[in-house]
Amino acid sequence: MKIPGPDHPITIAPKSGRVIVRLGGVVVADSEAALELREANYPPVLYIPRGDWAGAHYHRTTHHSHCPYKGDASYFDLEAGGKRAENAVWSYENPFPAMAEIKDHVAFYPDKVEITVEA
Repeated sequence: MKIPGPDHPITIAPKSGRVIVRLGGVVVADSEAALELREANYPPVLYIPRGDWAGAHYHRTTHHSHCPYKGDASYFDLEAGGKRAENAVWSYENPFPAMAEIKDHVAFYPDKVEITVEA
C-alpha cells in the first residue's frame, strides 16, 4: 500500500452538477453526488454512488486489478439499449484507508459509455 503524496498526488472532491451515464441511449447511472478523483497526471475520473446506478444493467465479472494507492478493483459488464460493454465499470469495494471516500462508488471507462455532466 502506498500513500498519496507530493510525488503521486490524489485528490477527491465533490463534482458539481448532475452526472448522467448512458449505454445504448439508456441511463445506467444518474447522480448529483458524484466524486471527482484526480490522480497524478491521469485524466480525472468520476465516481458515482452505487445508490445512483441502475443495477439491473450491471453484471459482475471475474476481472480484477490492483492499484498500490487505492487497492483492489472489481469490474462489471454493462448491458443496455441492445449494447454490451465488457469490464466497462470498476469499483474499489474495500479501498485503502486514504481512499475510503470512493467506497460504495463505481467508475466508468469513458470510451465505453457516454458520460454527460450537466451544470
